[in-house]
Amino acid sequence: MQSKSSPKQNSLLGLIGWLALCFAASVIGAIASINAKEFYGSLVQPDWAPHASLFGPVWIVLYALMGIAAWQVWRAGGFIRNGNALSLFITQLGLNALWSWVFFAWHEGAWAFANIVLLWLMILAVVMDFWRVRPLAGALLLPYLVWVGFAAALNFQVWQLNPGVLGHLP
Repeated sequence: MQSKSSPKQNSLLGLIGWLALCFAASVIGAIASINAKEFYGSLVQPDWAPHASLFGPVWIVLYALMGIAAWQVWRAGGFIRNGNALSLFITQLGLNALWSWVFFAWHEGAWAFANIVLLWLMILAVVMDFWRVRPLAGALLLPYLVWVGFAAALNFQVWQLNPGVLGHLP
């Protein structure tokens, strides 16, 4: 006899799925960041740069908030009603993971800055789309938007302070 899943079970599976997707993006970025501690520690930093140990805990919270926000939008009609917003969300997750590769693995400061500016703009678009569907979902992404804005400023400054180490656009 086949049992049907309850809406509550489907909702919980959806939450787990969105969290898994977000944390999968973090793992992809983390793979590129295996030597980040040594590399980042060797770079000239601005005085206002946070200690490297802060980044991990902040990102854990942000990825969890992203997963919950996407789940909220998914619960409000799935891809049928909110496909554009959810697709844009998934695209920005890809850009997020790509940034670690560009900066930490390939040492391309200029391209990393271009990537993070595009990422910030995409997050802003996702916040607005999510807000229209569920204001809470948009609000859950605001810390992410602020953090990536801060990270963009830091990326730019570190790139400028390390011209011999971090590449420039051709």
